[in-house]
Order: sequence, then C-alpha cells, then structure tokens
Amino acid sequence: MTKIMGVINANQDSFFKDSRFSSLNVEIEINKMINDGANIIDIGGVSSRPGSKKVSNEEEFSRVKDIISIISRNKLYEKIDFSLDSYSPLCLKYALDAGFSIINDITGLENSEVCELAKEYNSTVVIMHMQNNPDNMQNNPEYKDVIQEVNDFFIKRIKKAKNYNIKNIILDVGIGFGKTLNHNLSLINNINTFKNLENNILIAASRKSMINEIIPCEVKDRLAGTLVLHLEAIRNGANFVRCHDVKEHFQAIKVQEALLNH
Repeated sequence: MTKIMGVINANQDSFFKDSRFSSLNVEIEINKMINDGANIIDIGGVSSRPGSKKVSNEEEFSRVKDIISIISRNKLYEKIDFSLDSYSPLCLKYALDAGFSIINDITGLENSEVCELAKEYNSTVVIMHMQNNPDNMQNNPEYKDVIQEVNDFFIKRIKKAKNYNIKNIILDVGIGFGKTLNHNLSLINNINTFKNLENNILIAASRKSMINEIIPCEVKDRLAGTLVLHLEAIRNGANFVRCHDVKEHFQAIKVQEALLNH
C-alpha cells in the first residue's frame, strides 16, 4: 500500500506558496490533510529549492517551534505520523520530544548528531540523495551513471545508519536535487533498481521544475504532471509519495490500485 506524505512549510520562501502555513492556521490544514488521506505530514522550516541559502539553526527553530508545539499540545501525533524536514539537531530534538517519529534529512544522515538522535528516539529516517547543496546543486550536475552513483550513495548511508542501530529507513532518490531532467526521468523509470537495498522508497517530484522543462508551466499548474510522475514511480516500486496535493493523490492512487488489482 502506498503511503502519502503531505507537506506543510513554515517558511515563506518555499517554491510553492500554497504549501506555506503559519501557527494560526496549521491545525486546520493538518486535519484537512488527515481527512484527505495523508498517512504522514512533513513539516519544514527551510526552503531547499535550487539557489536557496542556508539559514541558521536558531532561525529554522524560530520558524518551526510554534507549529511543533501546536502538534504536541493537541496530541495530533496520535492521529497521524509527523516528520520534520530538517538536518538541524536543535530542531529535530525538539520535534522528537514533541511526538514526531520521522526525520526527513536531505543530507542523507551526513551529520552524526542526527544519527545519534535517530538512535535515541528509535525514529524512522528518510535518507535523500543530493549532489552538492541547494545553493549550487543545479549548476550543471553531472554523473557517469546516475543510477549507479545514487545506489552507491545509499549503500554507504545505509551502512552508516546500521552502525547507529537505526532500523527504519526510507530512501529518497532526490528528484531535482543536483539532477538534470534526464537524470530525474532515469531515476523514476528505474526506481525498482533500488529495491535490492531492501528499504522502502519515497518519491518526491511534487510540482518540481522538471515538469516545466517538459512543458512550460507555472508551479500552480503542475498538478497533472506531478500525478503522472508519481503514479509511474509507484508502478515502478515507490512506496511513499511526498506531495502538496493530498486529496488528488489519494484519489489517483486508489484508482491506480484498482486497475492493477483487477
């Protein structure tokens, strides 16, 4: 069964403005996502779009603290699993203390302090592949073999996770994180290659610029393209989908499941 991870951003520079929420309206949006079919909700306080600049741990914490506190105070973690899209130990510890159960790390457990937290709280980790960093990752990314290089990266980081006794791992190929359109298409078409690593696979192509490269369109007009990419990734072996449009994904995935199970 495919699981849906909805996205809520606490920063005001996320590339998709409709994913931005404040502490004033976040509980309403969380309950809406739950009703729409989300299995996980991913909270983020820092944009990782191409060209974005790193912010301090303290700035990130100031952005996510109130939202995390609302989730904790209202025990929303009893309704659904929460993930923090962060590699800041400061922010992650606060979230894990508040009932979050998933660390979504775009650096793929680069920081051993994050590994220590995952071990201490027995949390699930999402290990994402990224070439370079958000500031420069789209400056002519190159690979000899993108599938092999991503696979090799996963092998190394899975080994690191296991050294910290981290048991629950999800792999994210990092669509748009240091990849050209062709790299992204190859990864989606070859998701099943990573199944040999014996961990669940997450796909996160929601409204990303690769759609604009295929057919020019604004971010607000990329839902149809997103659904095609995600459904194909699921057909090729993805188990989790990270998306901005939970209701539409829930319907599309259920229809796909009906077709495949007929």
